[in-house]
Amino acid sequence: MNIVKRLGFVINFCLFATTAFTPVISAHDSGKPPGFKPELKAVAKKTYTYFEDFTDPTTGLTFDEVRMKDKGMEEAKRTSPTNIAMYMMSTVSAEQMGILSKKEAVSRLRKTLNTLEKMDKWNGLFYNWYNTDDGSVKKDWGQFISQVDNGWMSAGLIVVGQAYKELNAQTSTLVKQMNYTTLYDPEVGQFRGGYDVAKGALTEHHYGSFYTEPRVASYIAIGKGDVPQEHWWKMYRTMPLEWDWQSQTPQGHTANYDGVDVFEGSYEYKGKKFVPSWGGSMFEGLMPGLVIKEKDLGTKALGLNNKRHVELQIEYAKEKGYAAWGFSPSATPTGYSEFAATPLGISGYKDGATVTAHATFLALDYAPEEARKNIKTLKKLNMMGKYGLYDSINLETKEIAKAYLALDQGMIMVSIANYLEDGVIRDYFHSDPIGQKPEALLKKEVFSIQ
Repeated sequence: MNIVKRLGFVINFCLFATTAFTPVISAHDSGKPPGFKPELKAVAKKTYTYFEDFTDPTTGLTFDEVRMKDKGMEEAKRTSPTNIAMYMMSTVSAEQMGILSKKEAVSRLRKTLNTLEKMDKWNGLFYNWYNTDDGSVKKDWGQFISQVDNGWMSAGLIVVGQAYKELNAQTSTLVKQMNYTTLYDPEVGQFRGGYDVAKGALTEHHYGSFYTEPRVASYIAIGKGDVPQEHWWKMYRTMPLEWDWQSQTPQGHTANYDGVDVFEGSYEYKGKKFVPSWGGSMFEGLMPGLVIKEKDLGTKALGLNNKRHVELQIEYAKEKGYAAWGFSPSATPTGYSEFAATPLGISGYKDGATVTAHATFLALDYAPEEARKNIKTLKKLNMMGKYGLYDSINLETKEIAKAYLALDQGMIMVSIANYLEDGVIRDYFHSDPIGQKPEALLKKEVFSIQ
């Protein structure tokens, strides 16, 4: 074979080999770290097993938490509106990732919805704690109506109703009945924390801090038309300048949106500006992004701030010399506590040298490479168990909280589904008119952190 023919053969073979043997990368996998998808799917499968094993087969209500003890498991057979929402959205997530069939997902969710229809409520809003075996109110823990927990219940119902049209009539009716006006203070333009049914009184405090998880309920209440749009602008980006008890003196300017003056204040850490959450924890800031398109629509406000909080959580861990990052309220070996990257909060929870798995997964959309490394670090620290990653670890003592919480398992499941399936849960939420109506609020705001 002469040199020309040989060269032609080599070129043709290479072209054939490239076409035949190059792995096909789908559009939604592009830009993701190679090999990361199967790693996340494996975590998701283990994580969803929690919901399979610890959801009551009769009521469809998921246990609040399970702790792994030397003598066996301690099962907390109580649940909350947020836990129920996390189960519902985790089931949608599992079906989207191929862990469940659609038939099984619908069957599971219909059972839960049938129970929700029968459960005691107050003005359509759910009590904070129910027994999982029969759906009765857990009265020995009080009779409280929580604004933030009901917000997550509404979000879960909206997602289910859009994911499965055969369930839409049930979910829409339940959401319509949830009357948020009963918790709203029109004079202040903010929500109360909730209502104590036994005392017959609203809480004295308001949810005034904007960059915290109650903004989900605020968004939904505006979308439903239960509260006016101006409520969005009445919450504090930082506390007012004159409130000198906050952890920093904010810098910023006043902007006007829809006729409402808003102090666009910010804090600074490591030379980067950010809008603080109340405590500085990951789920306060990023949990709402599980359903609200903050990254896509709030590019100069919430989306940018979410990215900033992820970056600063990572930098904070480095400054402290910790082997991992991800500070957020979580289980401890003996209970539950609030943890945070302290400088990122208005009040600022202590970090307790404790990181929690769900915080890493909430960061997937903003720092996938760093999240992948952190997950590997957590695994090396012996955090992986039967139902996925244990809830937390103290990085100084290496003591692990061998607990699984429905809330945290749910955040992990939905975060993985959104990352692998291009924001599928957010898409379902925003395909409902309630999710669509307030979208302009996300787009028009500009935080003072550019």
